[in-house]
Amino acid sequence: MLGTLINAGAVIIGSIVGLFLNRKLPAKITETVFQGIGVFTIFLGITLAMKTGNYLILIFSIVLGAIMGELLNPEGGIEKLSKKIEERFRSKNGRFSEGLITAFLLFCMGSMTILGAIEEGLGNSPHLLLAKSLLDGFSAIALSAALGLGVMFSVIPLLIYQGGLTLLTRYAGNYFQQDVVNEVTAVGGLLLIAMGLRLMNIKNVRVLNMLPALIFAVVLSVIFL
Repeated sequence: MLGTLINAGAVIIGSIVGLFLNRKLPAKITETVFQGIGVFTIFLGITLAMKTGNYLILIFSIVLGAIMGELLNPEGGIEKLSKKIEERFRSKNGRFSEGLITAFLLFCMGSMTILGAIEEGLGNSPHLLLAKSLLDGFSAIALSAALGLGVMFSVIPLLIYQGGLTLLTRYAGNYFQQDVVNEVTAVGGLLLIAMGLRLMNIKNVRVLNMLPALIFAVVLSVIFL
């Protein structure tokens, strides 16, 4: 878990720097940066989605995950929580949930996250997660400068997801073959595309309600690959 804890610390430090810059930047620049992040998110999502080796697993993961997500409705819960946190910290950014979701997806959907967690879970030194921490720290500066306080709070799902993968690998490491990693990464790519559309105000996709797709990607990959 050391690599994940360092990763979380880097995100917090980067977010603090970004929040400081957020107060100094004119609204026009912040808005343009916000749109730039949306464009990059779509590009990264397409790149990751192309890693799939089985389109049926990809589509069934998204469909089944969306159905489960709508039944559980984590998006609604996060929206309520974000309003309370915004009130508590007197945040006027108004993009808390977008910041949290975008940062979580960008920090956790790449293959570096999965492979790094597997590396540490198998008892090796967390070299990949340390490298990822450096990248995420700088990314957090840009993200929090545009999206605000929600980026810092993305460390909570990051710890749960990335730390959970590390612990899971200790007990089920043999199931995390490269094919499984690719399919989970591809599903994460689709979620990033959806988030990019949301950031660009093209379509308000309920991305959080699609997150169970990652679970289905693992299950279907283990069964059929």
